[in-house]
Amino acid sequence: MGRKVLLVLALIGLVTSHPFAQVSKEEFEAKLGYRTGTIDVGDGLATLKLPPSFRFVGPEGSRRLLVEAWGNPAGAADDVLGMLIPANVSPLADEGWGIVMTFDEDGYVDDDDAGSIDYTKMLREMQESVQETNEERKAEGFDPVTLVGWAEPPHYDAAAHKLYWAKELAFGDASAHTLNYNIRILGRRGVLVLNAVSQMTQLEEIRASSQALLPSVEFNDGHRYTDYLPGTDKAATYGLAGLIAGGAAAKAGLFKGLWLALLASKKLVVGLLVGAGAMVKRWLSPKTAEA
Repeated sequence: MGRKVLLVLALIGLVTSHPFAQVSKEEFEAKLGYRTGTIDVGDGLATLKLPPSFRFVGPEGSRRLLVEAWGNPAGAADDVLGMLIPANVSPLADEGWGIVMTFDEDGYVDDDDAGSIDYTKMLREMQESVQETNEERKAEGFDPVTLVGWAEPPHYDAAAHKLYWAKELAFGDASAHTLNYNIRILGRRGVLVLNAVSQMTQLEEIRASSQALLPSVEFNDGHRYTDYLPGTDKAATYGLAGLIAGGAAAKAGLFKGLWLALLASKKLVVGLLVGAGAMVKRWLSPKTAEA
């Protein structure tokens, strides 16, 4: 699939047919299949021990929510393992939001570079890469995007092999900025990806919720980071720097994952990783590795 086609997929607006024309919001939400407590994810891949502040929606309910209610492209939910929905707000409300869970099976991500990453330098290079793509975005008829900065600087727990960070993004002249909150849990064969997208005004709420959620998500035996067999299991072509910079998304075709909806306004978020290809090349180059 060409890059232009991927851009179009990432930028499709809200679907013209809305499910609420046939059913009420209450009826629609009742069919999402909320679950609480201990949840098996990915047929034995991982286990969720949900705090009371979250509910889980499986793959089919996630598809309905992402595509029918939030207007994402039809193929957006193909790889979604489930969604985590705050218990105190409906995902159909203006202030509703959720965390989308997927699994990137790119292999074992070596975390040896954890202590040597210059996050200030990384942010600057990410910002430059985003700016470099804006002329192309304008030519395609899309608003320019600005990576304002870290809404939450990257933090890596070496003992738990869990990573989180958040970015603040601005699209065109919009006064409301976009929050992209990222959680990554490293495993034997890849990375569990948890993404939340909302308005910046919800940063504190999502930060607190995410911190409560981090200890509740674990790979099962045989899939854990410590189960990795060097020389036998597949290793990813990038480390933590590439993971934060967008290595998995770029490797999969640059725009994987850009369908995530801006939940507060139910508009499609575009270009969350615009420029990831150029920037990842820098972070994965031999010169950068030596640095």
